[in-house]
This record gives sequence, C-alpha cells and structure tokens, in this order.
Amino acid sequence: MGTQGLYWLVPLAPLFGALVAGVFCRVISRRIAGSACILGVAVAFAASVAIFLDVREGGGFDGIVYTWLVSDESVFGIGFLIDPLTSAMMLIVTFVSLAVHIYAIGYMRDDPGYNRFFSYIALFTFSMLMLVMSNNFLQLFFGWEAVGLVSYLLIGFWHDRPSAAEAGMKAFLVNRVGDFGFVLGIGLIFAHFGTLDYTSVFNLAEKYRDAVVPLFGSSGFPLVSVICIMLFVGAMGKSAQMPFHVWLPESMEGPTPISALIHAATMVTAGIFMVARMSPLFELSETALSFVMVVGASTALFMGFLSIVQTDIKRVIAFSTLSQLGYMTAALGASAYSAAIFHLMTHAFFKALLFLAAGSVIIGMRHEQDIRYMGGLRKYMPVTGVTALIGSLALAGVPFLSGFYSKDSIIEAVRMSEIPGSGFAGFSLLTGVFVTAFYTFRLYFLVFHGRERFFAARGKQDGMHAHGFSRGQAPEEPPWTMTAPLIVLAIPSVIAGYLFIEPMLFGGFFHKAIVTADSHPAMERVFGHFSSPLEMALKAPGSAIFWLTAAGILLAWFLYLARPAIPAAIRARGGVLLEFLENGYYFDRFYAAVFCGGARLLGKGLWKAGDSGIIDGLFVGGSVRAVCRIAGLLRSLQSGHLARYAFSMAAGICAIFSLWFFIHMNWIKP
Repeated sequence: MGTQGLYWLVPLAPLFGALVAGVFCRVISRRIAGSACILGVAVAFAASVAIFLDVREGGGFDGIVYTWLVSDESVFGIGFLIDPLTSAMMLIVTFVSLAVHIYAIGYMRDDPGYNRFFSYIALFTFSMLMLVMSNNFLQLFFGWEAVGLVSYLLIGFWHDRPSAAEAGMKAFLVNRVGDFGFVLGIGLIFAHFGTLDYTSVFNLAEKYRDAVVPLFGSSGFPLVSVICIMLFVGAMGKSAQMPFHVWLPESMEGPTPISALIHAATMVTAGIFMVARMSPLFELSETALSFVMVVGASTALFMGFLSIVQTDIKRVIAFSTLSQLGYMTAALGASAYSAAIFHLMTHAFFKALLFLAAGSVIIGMRHEQDIRYMGGLRKYMPVTGVTALIGSLALAGVPFLSGFYSKDSIIEAVRMSEIPGSGFAGFSLLTGVFVTAFYTFRLYFLVFHGRERFFAARGKQDGMHAHGFSRGQAPEEPPWTMTAPLIVLAIPSVIAGYLFIEPMLFGGFFHKAIVTADSHPAMERVFGHFSSPLEMALKAPGSAIFWLTAAGILLAWFLYLARPAIPAAIRARGGVLLEFLENGYYFDRFYAAVFCGGARLLGKGLWKAGDSGIIDGLFVGGSVRAVCRIAGLLRSLQSGHLARYAFSMAAGICAIFSLWFFIHMNWIKP
C-alpha cells in the first residue's frame, strides 16, 4: 500500500469498526463488535507508526484527496497535511485510544450497551484523526464538531441517569458557545483571505499583518488579532479553559474509559493542537499571545486549587486535567509551541494511566468513587497501586519521569518570555507546581495507603460497606484486560520525557510545522540552558521547582497519613474559603443565575409582552374583538320584524334621493 493509502487507512479503519459495531449492534455478539473496533484502531496505530517513521525520513504530504465542492474559484474538499506535528498527534491519539479500547473490554463487560459503547469510542477516534490530519479549516471544523457531538453521546452514555444526561447536554452547550467564536474566526479568514487552505492562509498572513476589522468609521481592531482570539475562544471551549471549564468535571458522569479518552489525548487537546497549528497566525499578534498566556496560567493555578477539595476520585483527576491544560495553553502564549505539544504527549500517557487506574479502583471497590471510603488498596490491588504511583510521580513532575521534562520546560519558557503577562504566568505556574504535587499525592495516599475505610462507609458502623464488603471480603485486582493497558501506559510515563525532550524541543523535530518569530525567543533561551536530559534531571535539586514539588508531596504525606485529623478538622469547621472552593468559585451558579436565568427572564418577557401582549392581544385578539363588534352591530340590524325592514328600505331610498337632489342643485360637489 502506498503512503497516500496509509493516510486514508488511519481515519477509515476506526470508522469501519464504528460502523460494524453501531449498525449491527443488535445482531452481532459483543466479541465481534469489540474486536472490530479494536482491530480498526490497531490498524490505525500501525499505519500511524509507519507514517511517523516516513515523516522522520523527510516524507510528508499536503493536498486535497477528495473534492467536495467548487464555488467560483474556491475549492472545498477533504485534504491531509502530514508533517511532524500531525504525525506526532496521530501516534498519540491512536496509541492512547488503543489502550482505552482494550481496557474497555473488562470495564464494560457487564454493560448492556457494550456494542454501542465501542461504536462510539471508535467513532470518536475517527473524528479526532480527521481533525488533526486536516489541511484546511473546513475539514478542521468538521472534525471539531464531530468530536463535540460524539463526546455528548459518550458523556451521556448512561442516559437513563439524569445526572449523565445533564452532563452531556452541559458539555454540548458550553462547547457550542466556544464554537461560535471559532466559526467567526474561520469566517473572517475566508472573507479576507479568500481561501480555507492552511498553506495559502499562512502564506498570505504577513500581507494582512496591519489590516483592521472596521468597527466605527475608520477605527477598528487588528484583523489578525481578532482572528486569533476568535479561534482561541473555540480552543477555550474544547480545551476547557476558564471560564469555559465547567463542562469538563461534569463529563465524569460517563464511563471511566471515556474519561481517559476525552481527558488524555483527544478532545481536550484539540484546542492545544489547533493553536500550535495556527502558529504562523498567532506569531503576528502579541495581543493574542498575551491573552492566551494569561488565560492558560489562570486555569493552571485556579483549577489546581479546586482539585484539592474534591472527594470523587475521577473529579480529582478531572480538575488536574484542567490545570495541566492550563500549562499547555500558557506555553502556547509564550510561543513555546513545541513545549506545549511535548507536554500534551507526556500528559496523554500519565493522565490516561491515572484515569484507567481510577477505573480499576472503582471496579475493585464495586463502583465506589469517594476517596474518603478507600485506603490501603495497595495491598489488594498491587498492579493498580504501582502504576498509579508512576502516574502520580509523573504528574507531580518528579525528576527523570516524563512530566518532569515537559512541565519544567514550560515553566522555564514562560519565565524567559517577554510577552506581556509572562510575569503573572510565571508566578501562577510556579505556584501550581506545589499545588499539583499536593493534590496528586493527597489522592494517592488516601486511596492506596493509610487505614482501610471501606468496611464501614457512609455512616454504616456495623462493618458492612454500602456495596457489599464484609469483614471477610476485600477489593480485588480487575482482570488482565484492565491491568495490561496500565502497564503499557506506565512505560512511556517513565521514559517518554527522557527520550523525546531533545528531538522534540531542541532537535528541530517540528521545524517547518511550527513557526516562531525571532521576536519571541523563549525556547531559544531555554535551549541555551539545556545540555542533556540526564544533566537536566541531576541539576533539578538546585531549582525552586524541585523543592516545591517535594514540599507538596511531604505536606500531603503529613496531612493525610501522619496527621489525618488535621484535614478532617479543617473540613468539619468549613469556612467561607472551603465553601468557595467546593462550589467551584460559583461559576455554575453565576451561569445559572445570569445566563440561564437571564435567558428564562428574557423568554418570559417576550412571551408576556410579545406573544401574549402584541401577537395574541393586539393582532389575534384585537382582530377577533373587532370582528365581534362589527358582527354585533350588523346583528342588531337583523331583528326579523317586517315593519322595521320596510322602514329601513324607505329611509335608504329617501337618503339616496336626497343625495341626488343636493348634487343636482350643486349644493354638494361630487
């Protein structure tokens, strides 16, 4: 098969599996449905490996492979842009998706919607691959919306649960708000550049550097800045940046494999990938870069604080995802695009590992998700415990693990950036290091260490757990279909950062795929302080990042293992700050009161004044009343008395002759 045939194979193989499992879900067995989807993703992964190796040897592709529509001189079609950035994303997406597919065999084995679930996740993989492989904005938008649609189906997979149905709708609506800005940005590009092809737009970008979008008369905003900010608004929705972050924690209502797929390497990273792909545009607007950096740094810090107070194992990891996406976004704002993609890659491995480990814990705990009713699980679930520890160390940024190399590179790039807002961003990301280490090991210690709390949970003091644990029973390690993906994901969580930091950040791996202006030299300055991955790790104890990480881990150990009474007393006393954090800074309440309440108030006003008052009251009701009054008047003339009718006729004849006489005498001018 030729190279171009492999390009088609990557997205179409998962689509084939999705169609088999979806169209024939009621007539084929679970084994056939699951095997078809897993085989499709495995083929896509193998093809992605071959394409990645070909790109490393200098190969690539940029062109239309199917023409969909021609209008005047504009050509709209399906096209592929295969370069180092695309090939890296294809590899990450297919690898993590394959691990999640295999894991789902064990996790979903007793679910009646097994075939439907596999159809959805394979379709999700297809949508994400179409997004990252596109070479034009139209196809990008198709993949963008397809990912959003399938995420709605997956988050609300258990639609018989009101909370799951509401979470799916919330994710769908919040993403639509962001997508409104996204489509405006694409519309501006087409209106001014006359094309939706990436390469053509990037080649014309310099020409429009000083162009403005008219606002009032001759004044306006810089065109490129408006385009970039509108595109980033779409990224804020898809990658759950403040204030569009509210949908992502709620997405935990879906099955755990979906949490891993959405939060690790697919949907939430689409915004990061898109901004990196649009680097030729963003490099022309320091305003847009500053906006991106501040939003990302704010998300990294403030979402990390929220993770500290969560008690649901999946929600802790979900808020962690929000925080880490903030790190990636801040790196994009510092023009450290390669560092953002590098962290996207390492984060995909250890965050998928943590989510799948959480799923193993949930299955082992008979679907208990509250970490307050766990503890000591390392003895009963050794494989899950060890892999979760590896994922936690990587997330915290411990030297030699993958998260250390990517997160430290981002912090250094932001610190060396001269873009406005870099001071605030540097402080936020550095503070976030301590917060990340603390909440990560708070979760790990509460789940896998300390006193076993699953025998007397939820107020039951008789030794019987709410889900059936008795004194003679204990949690068990899940089947190999769930533990094997944990082991596979643990390997790159350890070694990926060490192996790939040099080629991806400083070896020109992305070369022409990512553009960085000479006026934004943050990554060049980071490279000036880099010698080798080994030396970077060995020098770590001399940096504030290392000691903040160590302090976070030690504080988590002290509070949740050595002195667990302290956090219990703090939570019991509550307080304004704790309530503020537990309510997520009241974003949801604000949206419910202002936007939802405002929409309902506006609708009620339009109903009362417009529908009831004007339409029903004036036009419909008014016309009815007028007809009734005229009919009443005419009805009064129809008395049924012959004498009255004769009198009316005589009076009418007299009136007519009188009028003729007055006209004839010229007393009235006709």
